Amino acid sequence: MNDGSPPDALWAILALLALLAGWLALRRAARARHSAGLPPGRVVYADTGHWRPPDAPFFSATYGLTGKPDYVVETRAGLIPVEVKSGATPPQPYASHTLQLGAYCLLVEENEGRAPPHGLIKYANTVFEVAYTPALRGEVIATLEAMRRWRSQGAGHGSSGGAPRSHAEPQRCAGCGYRQLCNQCLV
Repeated sequence: MNDGSPPDALWAILALLALLAGWLALRRAARARHSAGLPPGRVVYADTGHWRPPDAPFFSATYGLTGKPDYVVETRAGLIPVEVKSGATPPQPYASHTLQLGAYCLLVEENEGRAPPHGLIKYANTVFEVAYTPALRGEVIATLEAMRRWRSQGAGHGSSGGAPRSHAEPQRCAGCGYRQLCNQCLV
């Protein structure tokens, strides 16, 4: 008897196609997570705009610091900040990138009341796990204090006092928006 409904075989095929589409979507999401260097866990913050609009920056009134890590992932070990870098993979993370990640760890600690055990820096081919140690925390705080001192002395790009440039890479200098004003320009 045909009551106008599709045969059971058609429903089975449609269900199988829906399962296949779901599996493909999960695989694509897993590949995107892997390429972003994200650990297993739930993304609770994103500044990239790939998955959702960027979240508001983290802020610490204690340290006068604002920052936007690329991601923060909630894992069993705690909240883990992840910074994604587009450049080539160095043998070890650049000191400036480690300090930046340390600042994000400090912001997570200040905002969540618990220090992350580490953060991640994702380069093109490698993900580096950087431990958030008391030494790294202290280096971040000391750097913030030094920056405030330099700023109070009238430091800035192109000024005669304050912080000197912190690199010796002409290509990095060439891409700087302040190079026309800087008396330490390398190019």
